[in-house]
Amino acid sequence: MISEKINLGINGSPEIPGDKSISHRSIIIPSISKGICEVSNCLDSDDVKNTLKAFVALGVDINKKNDKIIIKGKGLNSLKEPRSDIYLGNSGTSARLLTGLLSSQNFNSVLTGDESLSKRPMKRIVDPLSEMNAKILTNNNKLPIQINGQKLTNRDIEIKIPSAQIKSGVILAAINTKGISRIVEHNITRDHTEIMLRAFGADIFVKKDNSKKIITIKGKKELKSQNIEVPCDLSSSAFFIVAALINQNSHIVLRNININPTRDGILRALKKMGGRISLNNKRFYNNEQVCDIEVESSELKGCDLEPDIAKLMIDEYPILSIAASFATSPSIFRGLSELKVKESDRLKLIDLNLKNCGVESKIVDDDLFINPSKNYLIKRNTIQTDFDHRIAMAFAIMGSKVGPLQIEDSESIKTSFPTFKSEYNNIGGNIC
Repeated sequence: MISEKINLGINGSPEIPGDKSISHRSIIIPSISKGICEVSNCLDSDDVKNTLKAFVALGVDINKKNDKIIIKGKGLNSLKEPRSDIYLGNSGTSARLLTGLLSSQNFNSVLTGDESLSKRPMKRIVDPLSEMNAKILTNNNKLPIQINGQKLTNRDIEIKIPSAQIKSGVILAAINTKGISRIVEHNITRDHTEIMLRAFGADIFVKKDNSKKIITIKGKKELKSQNIEVPCDLSSSAFFIVAALINQNSHIVLRNININPTRDGILRALKKMGGRISLNNKRFYNNEQVCDIEVESSELKGCDLEPDIAKLMIDEYPILSIAASFATSPSIFRGLSELKVKESDRLKLIDLNLKNCGVESKIVDDDLFINPSKNYLIKRNTIQTDFDHRIAMAFAIMGSKVGPLQIEDSESIKTSFPTFKSEYNNIGGNIC
């Protein structure tokens, strides 16, 4: 994929796909609930498709009808032993959540993934589940994972790594475990799992205690299915938001975007940088806050972001780094250790590709320093992505300013935003 410079700005109202995190959970939670659930606006991407295929393999009756997914759930222990290994492609969310869910079932299963997913750390989810007496075998703490399902023991679990995937995996194990389990979370992470489980009638309670959050779960209560309307994805929106901010004569409106306060760090950061961003028509879908986002071209200034904000926007640092590259002053993004264990070592790739695009960039420990250039002299116009969809999309936006850029492994974008190229071109982008 090649991204070229644009001349006339970014203008219009692109269609943003359904939220990826909520789409995963919109398949998982109804599959272990009782009743029929109709899911609207579910993300039709490779990652979510792999979650859907996994639950079909686990015996769940799932069909598509009139752009909706119809899930007929039969309860917490209604899943069936799969006939073969469950392949999850590149989806870390699927791997961690399913590891928790399947550890409490009464059968054995094996989870596998593609080359990229098979390099990602799974010890972080295996360790807390092992405290609940889960029996899980890994390949040197990576996929494939063999899960020997059995009755688990309720425990108090402390989670110190800022990861919604770890927390959600443990919650899904606790939902099917007799007694009361408590999860103490030391960092803010996305709370989509808690929100959806409450809507489905789970006995789950959240209490904030200073800097900690305590999640209490009374297990073994059957869930009751509800229809779900998936809001549109803020992480996917971020690429278009930044494109509009950094290109002159731009004005876009993004509709029905999820602005859950546990993941809105990208909006906070861009507003701090002087971005002209308005949040209009705020409302709720299934207890998730949504709004329409209006964005206009802006003169951005650099900013110094402390580690705490990383918990609210870890997926958005690739595209935020593009915004920082065209600011009027330097930026420092601190505490980015989690970027090293995503679909790729994103911290390394951001730094490498920015330098190749003529931006002064450096990494010191877990901090990223970006000093914008006045003359962007491209040293190498091939963008290395290591099959990471967010690196690919971020540097496609970079190409709108300094292009042409050749984006390697651009098919990785299908994992989260299959229509990215067409939607971007429809509003003035120049990708071929």
